[in-house]
Amino acid sequence: MKKPVSKAHIRSEMEKQISNFLREGGEVAEIASGISGRPSSYGPLKPDNAPFQEPKAERTYVPEVVAALEERKKAKSSSAKPKTNRRPRKKMIYDDFGEPLRWEWE
Repeated sequence: MKKPVSKAHIRSEMEKQISNFLREGGEVAEIASGISGRPSSYGPLKPDNAPFQEPKAERTYVPEVVAALEERKKAKSSSAKPKTNRRPRKKMIYDDFGEPLRWEWE
């Protein structure tokens, strides 16, 4: 089993790579604080190929369809028969202070 790499090891490895880069003539450009890495500070933050870039489509309200759906819902709820073969259940009755008083059958 391989030992996990520690943060100290990663840090020392990065230090070595940076010193090698500078020793071989590499330069580090210093960027002023507040400058963005984006090429242009104007425009959208999302790339052009991101989803939902098109404007919202205009919605068309159709009252006839909505009314038909509501009628269908009402007809369904009125035709549903209530459950009559429910078994009785015990229910705890509490007093004003939340203490249990007795059981009652529903």
